[in-house]
Amino acid sequence: MTRILIVEDEPRLRKDLADFLELTGFTAEGVATARELRQALADGSSPAVIILDVGLPDGNGFELAAEIRKSHACGIIMLTALGDSDDRIRGFESGADIYLVKHSTLREIEAAIRSLLRRTGKLPGSANGNNDQWVLDGTNWMLIAPNHRSLKLTATEFAFMSVLCNNCGEICQREDLIETVARPRANFDNRHLDAVVSRLRRKLEEHINLTVPIKVVYGVGYTFTASVVVQ
Repeated sequence: MTRILIVEDEPRLRKDLADFLELTGFTAEGVATARELRQALADGSSPAVIILDVGLPDGNGFELAAEIRKSHACGIIMLTALGDSDDRIRGFESGADIYLVKHSTLREIEAAIRSLLRRTGKLPGSANGNNDQWVLDGTNWMLIAPNHRSLKLTATEFAFMSVLCNNCGEICQREDLIETVARPRANFDNRHLDAVVSRLRRKLEEHINLTVPIKVVYGVGYTFTASVVVQ
């Protein structure tokens, strides 16, 4: 999966970003300092995108962006409280591709990442075209992708996908999904639902090699954004 590195010293924001991006299909990890950023890049493998805070305890984000740009071919999104024109110009001159202020929503940040990946050609193949149809096979509990690769689903995964695919394009509320997916008398909550979705994404992307069109609607639920036939 596409790797995103979050450089943010505020623990809550760092965790929220990492958790959200994991739910939307990325591999996300977070570091809190410039030193940890350099350590994460030391093995020579660059993330696809770095989300970079300007005000770190041991480094200046503008200087770090210029440093990253010299040796790593990755996208840089600056996320900062500094929102005036001079700061934005300085950010772009330092090497940032996108400059966002910290009151941006998680969905806006995700959209910025996907836009940047499309521009750089690093966004994995997506299944959102008119001819890119998915199939949910109810007899064999299989999800078949447009590239004809398939994945055998567990009972929980099939129950989840049945709700999404039968309401394709519509937002499925968390409460409805939990009620459908949970086994009788099981202690099943939002955390369990998100874990099911996260595991399913990983399995699908490993077996199918396409971006999975399961989208999180933050605070509401999930939706399946591609064309799908339920058999």
